[in-house]
Amino acid sequence: MKGKLLCIDHGLKRIGLAVSDALGISARELTIVHRTTNIEDFARINHIANEQRVVGIVVGMPVNSEAQPGEYTQGDTVRKWIERFTQTTALPIVTWDEQLSSLDARELSIQKGRKVREPIDDLAARVILQSYLDAARDGLAE
Repeated sequence: MKGKLLCIDHGLKRIGLAVSDALGISARELTIVHRTTNIEDFARINHIANEQRVVGIVVGMPVNSEAQPGEYTQGDTVRKWIERFTQTTALPIVTWDEQLSSLDARELSIQKGRKVREPIDDLAARVILQSYLDAARDGLAE
């Protein structure tokens, strides 16, 4: 996708958001949405997407290689959430592996001088989006 992208780090309590520049070179953290209901969350995310004039959305997808067949995973939760969210937006949505994003986000949090207990969901979204942008630039995404 060419143009400004919004990234979502889906969580059960919070949703981290990050946005790219229009050239798709760099990502920056945007905000954290504290979950209420899907309807309210979707409205808030769509409002932000419109405000930021994004052309697409990247959603971090948890990958659990340890999952047993038939076991319900966090990835299943995110897929179901995306199915519902898709009904509220005309923007294209892609998923991207979020593996290790929390670890990288915690490190970024320390570099930025955030308090240890402060949420890092927005930074995790930034890490996921930057990974996607780097892969897209190398022809490995989309």
